[in-house]
Amino acid sequence: MAHRPRRLVAAGLVLAGALVSAACSPLAVSTTGDAAPAPAAAGPAGQAATAQLNALPVQAHSSLSAYSRAEFGPAWSDEGTVELAHNHCPTRDDILFRDLSDAIREKDGCTVVSGVLHDRYTGKSISFHRGRSTSLAVQIDHIVPLGLAWQSGARNLTASQRLNLANDPENLIATDGPTNAAKGAKDASQWLPPRNNARYWYASAQVRVKAKYRLSVSRAEKQALGQALESCPASGTDAKGTR
Repeated sequence: MAHRPRRLVAAGLVLAGALVSAACSPLAVSTTGDAAPAPAAAGPAGQAATAQLNALPVQAHSSLSAYSRAEFGPAWSDEGTVELAHNHCPTRDDILFRDLSDAIREKDGCTVVSGVLHDRYTGKSISFHRGRSTSLAVQIDHIVPLGLAWQSGARNLTASQRLNLANDPENLIATDGPTNAAKGAKDASQWLPPRNNARYWYASAQVRVKAKYRLSVSRAEKQALGQALESCPASGTDAKGTR
């Protein structure tokens, strides 16, 4: 079995960087308003995520009428400038290799043929076997969906920046196929992970990506993200650890 490249491990650690480091305490509800600050989440990580959220511009989502997946470049391209680029492997296989336990690649050093996903969104363990009728059991989710990114300002990014957004490991996670399909391009006011213990992590990851690419949030989206940042698993960390 191929060894995990160091930069893939590093990407996994970045993805896990928003985990809560200490137990959470009850939070006061902030005043309401068009751009009211989100409640400050407990602990340094939560406070940093809340500060990032409060710094995002608040505006209504733009129309999806001009959106096309092609605006974000070829799917799973290796041509961006983000961390995983130029290793000659499609981004999808890099993320599968990062997120699956016991991941096995073919002799080409890229194609992931099997492994086990401990799904952060649902808490399920899913066996992955590459094949025409089996590959869709595990899919790669854009944490900030590309359609939502377009509505949030990605239409104003350069083609290179959009390519990076679509292939950025901070914006990608392997997950249960039906759950990914149900999410679609919904924002946090319309969809959050079904597993409650994943919602703090998910909100933190969305905020981090939106801040990185200077994207906006709608009023309802900001409220939902702020509420998710208030949540905390009982143990003070994501039960799935650092994966």
